Amino acid sequence: MKRNIGNLVIIASVILTVIVWFVFPPENDGSDTFARRYAGEILGSTVIVLLSFSLFLSTRPKWAEPYFGGLDKMYITHRRTSTSAFLLLFVHLLTVPISVTDLRIGNYLAMIAFIGIVSIVLVTLAPRIPFLSKFLTGGTYDGWKKLHRFIGIFFILGFIHSLTVKALDALIAITWVQMFFILGTVSYLYTEIFGGFFKKYIPYTVEMVKHPNPSTTEVTLRPKKEAIKKQRAGQFLFVHFPGDRILQESHPFTISSAPHEDVLRVTIKACGDFTRYLFGSLKPDMGAVVEGAYGMFDYKSGGQKQIWIAGGIGLTPFLAFIRDMDGNLAHDVDFYYTVRHPDEALFVDEVKAAAEKNPRFRPHIRFSATEGSLSADHILKNTDGSLKDYHIYLCGPLPMIQAFEKKFLELGLPKDRIHYEEFNFR
Repeated sequence: MKRNIGNLVIIASVILTVIVWFVFPPENDGSDTFARRYAGEILGSTVIVLLSFSLFLSTRPKWAEPYFGGLDKMYITHRRTSTSAFLLLFVHLLTVPISVTDLRIGNYLAMIAFIGIVSIVLVTLAPRIPFLSKFLTGGTYDGWKKLHRFIGIFFILGFIHSLTVKALDALIAITWVQMFFILGTVSYLYTEIFGGFFKKYIPYTVEMVKHPNPSTTEVTLRPKKEAIKKQRAGQFLFVHFPGDRILQESHPFTISSAPHEDVLRVTIKACGDFTRYLFGSLKPDMGAVVEGAYGMFDYKSGGQKQIWIAGGIGLTPFLAFIRDMDGNLAHDVDFYYTVRHPDEALFVDEVKAAAEKNPRFRPHIRFSATEGSLSADHILKNTDGSLKDYHIYLCGPLPMIQAFEKKFLELGLPKDRIHYEEFNFR
């Protein structure tokens, strides 16, 4: 229940916004356009509320993670609030009456805010909507991030628009909405300007760069002064390398070192433009800036019987789990690690050594090119045919996670016993 409180607060705020407008309505001025203006005010206020929460979630507040189920789930909510605001913005535009003979500065601000927000949302949604991706392909992640930084400006312009057009007299409702405008504006300023003053970004140095196979980089980071705090095995961080034009983009990576180590290690597969460039260009002694740690992928909060499933580079959070073991593992764990070929497997010796020290830890390494893809049936063979007492932890390609989740749900496993994180932060 706790992990749904954040979403419930957002839903309640939207409902209360509508209720406030109905309980404290504006005085009817008798004009023919009153009803449309009234409806437009309610829709516009709802857009402000939704965008304010979207901007708040963009600050990545660690304290809010338990109320959403983790930062990855917060970003899902961020996308949903932004998309809902985007759709209501169109309805708002079609609802409010516009007189071409009585245009005010607020109308021009509305046009700028509308075009700006629509442009950003369309670029954000493009990868998920086939017909949009045909028209909006070719943009880089860095380009999207730079464009996304303007949404707070358009949010502020949109609110000023509401104050400078011929608005209805509804002091209480407008005051209510102003609270959300303040929330959104402060969140935006914190993200873009003040975050660094609150030690949100911690400086590190690249101490070592290794390539355990031809497509993977293991980066060791040492803090210049103080390290990130309250790290747990299985969490992830955001890191960028400001000394390089390409690597100065901030990207999320799972921490593969144990919390007790005095360095951070991240293991990165070269599978995109950024990570392929990093594979060939990252060097020791380069500066790094770290933000985190985030995430609630924590096996210690699960039941005694567990199944861990890693696909490819999805090994990384489990590697942190393994490195955090001290020989007294308090859970019964079957760990399934699947890659296509033996030369793609990472840290196999370390996994096997952990099994020797922890009798309750049982690794199963599978090479799909010769043994076939790992399936739920293979896993069931080691559970006496039942999953009722198990918690499942998944990390790997999204299609793999979705396939396993669907199968486990069909087998009757409750959804709250299936744990994974979604690393799509766009």
